[in-house]
Amino acid sequence: MIFEFNSIELLSLILKTAKIRMPYRIDFFSVFIFLGIAQALFLSFFYLSKENRKIPANFYQGWLLLVIAAVILEIFLMYSGYIQHVLHLVDFSESIALAIGPLFYFMVKSHIEGNKPKGTTLHLLPFILYSFYLLFFLIQPVEEKYNSWIHAYHPDMEKLAVLRFISPDPIGLRSYISLITISHVALYGILCAYETYKVFKLKKQSFFNPQHPVLKSLKNGVLMLVSVSCILFIVKLLNKNDTGDHWIGAYAALTIYLMSFSVIKNSLAFKTSGLDRSDKYRSSSLSDEVKAQLEKEIHLLMSREQAFLQEDYSLGQLAKQLKTSHHIVSQVINESLGKNFYELMAEHRIAHAQKLLKDPKNSYLKIEEIAAQSGYNSKSSFNTAFKKITGLTPSQFRNQGV
Repeated sequence: MIFEFNSIELLSLILKTAKIRMPYRIDFFSVFIFLGIAQALFLSFFYLSKENRKIPANFYQGWLLLVIAAVILEIFLMYSGYIQHVLHLVDFSESIALAIGPLFYFMVKSHIEGNKPKGTTLHLLPFILYSFYLLFFLIQPVEEKYNSWIHAYHPDMEKLAVLRFISPDPIGLRSYISLITISHVALYGILCAYETYKVFKLKKQSFFNPQHPVLKSLKNGVLMLVSVSCILFIVKLLNKNDTGDHWIGAYAALTIYLMSFSVIKNSLAFKTSGLDRSDKYRSSSLSDEVKAQLEKEIHLLMSREQAFLQEDYSLGQLAKQLKTSHHIVSQVINESLGKNFYELMAEHRIAHAQKLLKDPKNSYLKIEEIAAQSGYNSKSSFNTAFKKITGLTPSQFRNQGV
């Protein structure tokens, strides 16, 4: 047991503290951070709503926003002085900050893979273990919490005497928590950068000028996490204890505002032109930017890989190649190209057949062989589609030398 106790002195100081309240600090930083907390809570509700949370990336982004809100809530309370009304909340978010990196990593992996990543418990182990360790401090009397607050934000003030039945930091781990948090966030920044680098390389796109909206989100996210690591390091380096945490809180609030702007920018409310939109996709939130990118990728698949030449090629296979759902691919084909999947396949197959029929080298090939090489397993289906598109049968087309 550790005792630092003088009952008369303690009673006197407690009464003195009760009569004299610390002044509140309401300035730009406190207002800016407070509004950031409110915005984070609102956005988290949006991402974790019943429909949106079905998408893994949204699920993790919603929880990430709640974690950030908790961290900057403590900064707001400590900086503004309102913490004196809820002293039991002093340093409550120390362990929560260790969930920022893993949640961001889960969000990145979900964006890339389209489903929830494996091994999430292992990544959250530091957060879980430190949460239990932090209980040594959280069960301390309010005098200990008060001392911790003024040590960080008002280091020149006199501290209260405290009766400790157990040490708030048995192995001295809390003394290094700032360094541990910075290193932890930086480590996950590197992991996210590596995962993003791999997908950019696979897609053959420039990191600084990505075309796909998901790649743009990944790029912005990695830059944000790296910048957060730098801000944490600089603030902790230049400020003793936690006296500069309001800068961290303000920067976190700024990232939330930028995230909100991005959500609003891609909102369907600003992209709906009128009542002429198809009822089938009225509830879709697919942006024009995403549709344009998917349309481009569909054209590339058709022209370069000629996937349409496979007899059993399906909408599901096309969606899998594009790493999205068949419903989204169907919407893009219907709205952007003005046709359905089967009409798209027929157009490409018949165009390919026309090239084969025009080539003198293929004059010995039968119509059945031309059909097979164009993706059809039935001569009658080939003839029907060919005449519907060109107005001629394959034989007429060949004989006329069109």
